[in-house]
Amino acid sequence: MEFTEVIRRRRSIRAYKPDPVAKEMIEQVLEAARQAPSWKNLQCWRFIVVTERERRETVAQAFSPTNPGVKALLEAPHIVVLCANPGESEVWEGKDFYMLDAGLAMEHLILAATDLGLATCWQGLFHEDKVKKALGIPPEIRVPALTPLGYPNQERNPRPRKSLEEIAFREIWAGPWQG
Repeated sequence: MEFTEVIRRRRSIRAYKPDPVAKEMIEQVLEAARQAPSWKNLQCWRFIVVTERERRETVAQAFSPTNPGVKALLEAPHIVVLCANPGESEVWEGKDFYMLDAGLAMEHLILAATDLGLATCWQGLFHEDKVKKALGIPPEIRVPALTPLGYPNQERNPRPRKSLEEIAFREIWAGPWQG
């Protein structure tokens, strides 16, 4: 699939087939994440791939029961937990670069999964302390996000996007975008 097609096809999928993903495919998406850029190339991210049903259930307990993402976490055969070590990054002018670095790595992983015909759904609304306890994550490590990973069991149409004229400016803020 061409890169622009991968971007257009990426969707947040909330229904998964139970079929496990081959180890080689999981390694491909992790390798894509490993290649992401980071502040001063410090590579503060780490990933935990959770496959055991009981452990996925424990991770799902970190979510509100009304969160629609819980169903996806339990249906998907794998959960990829994004971890980041702020001590392996820096803060500059009030910006915590570990969050940006981790986000870039997760986006690389999600786009690689899409390219392989796999589904993901970026999840960030959970009790971090419960995820850390369930997976034995050290106190100094942060958990910015996680995603189910598996084969989609639904099709999703594209969501509306703002026009370039609404989000891109030329030269100065609100300078009209004219291409």
